[in-house]
Amino acid sequence: LGELTASHVTPVSVQLEWNVLEGTFDSFTVQYRDAQGQPQALAVDGGSRTVTVPGLSPSRRYKFNLYGVWGRKRIGLISTDAVTDACPLCALYSAVRITAPALPKEDLPSQPHLGELTASHVTPNSVQLEWSVPEGTFDSFTVQYKDAQGQLHVLPVDGGSHTVTVPGLSPSRRYKFNLYGMWGRKRLGPVSADAITDRQEDVYGLHCALCVAAAVKLEKEPPSQPHLGELMASHITPDSIQLEWSIPEGTFDSFMVQYSDAQGQPQVLPVDGGSRTVTVP
Repeated sequence: LGELTASHVTPVSVQLEWNVLEGTFDSFTVQYRDAQGQPQALAVDGGSRTVTVPGLSPSRRYKFNLYGVWGRKRIGLISTDAVTDACPLCALYSAVRITAPALPKEDLPSQPHLGELTASHVTPNSVQLEWSVPEGTFDSFTVQYKDAQGQLHVLPVDGGSHTVTVPGLSPSRRYKFNLYGMWGRKRLGPVSADAITDRQEDVYGLHCALCVAAAVKLEKEPPSQPHLGELMASHITPDSIQLEWSIPEGTFDSFMVQYSDAQGQPQVLPVDGGSRTVTVP
């Protein structure tokens, strides 16, 4: 991690920017305390170098801490302070006590309501959340949950969205998600949902089963031992790679491609013995 700076300061928000001097991170976490002294955490994807922290109070000093997440390690921290701008209209209102004519009752905006929160599309490391708003509209939403280490995470969502995917979770773990709706300066809710992430596929069990099957076949009919040739990578896209290989001598019953994913988890891709190419998705 390089330097963390604050810019574009308003009475209710601060934009943070940072640089990464070397390597890449899976994600980032911004931590700070709100006006009531409560700890807040903001999750940011690993490709971003800027984030806007909303919902702050005018004329207040905040200290922001940024951590980098690399695999299961939290690296950092780097920090910066910022003082939110004053709110001239708020001060004017307090001093002069400006009173506006009351709006007709039918023109007053009705307070929105949150509906049901549900979890879907569950994987070993992510959960998609969906919710409804039966009445009114919200300015934005906030999803709060605790990670496997018990750290609080806050995921901001714009008011036009009714779905979000929560990334960076751990396999086979129960999570409780709380959804709040922001309407002006009010935080309404929460509505909650629980979800258990899928377990990681037992790739080692698959490997052992294939090894046993191959051993039994060899006992029945001992063929001449085949040889692997060269392995090449081609047709590379942002999220897949095509592998090709040759067999100079003999035949194989099957093949197995092994690699580690972005979270460092081992993956195994079985391929039938007649193939000489496979795409890793």
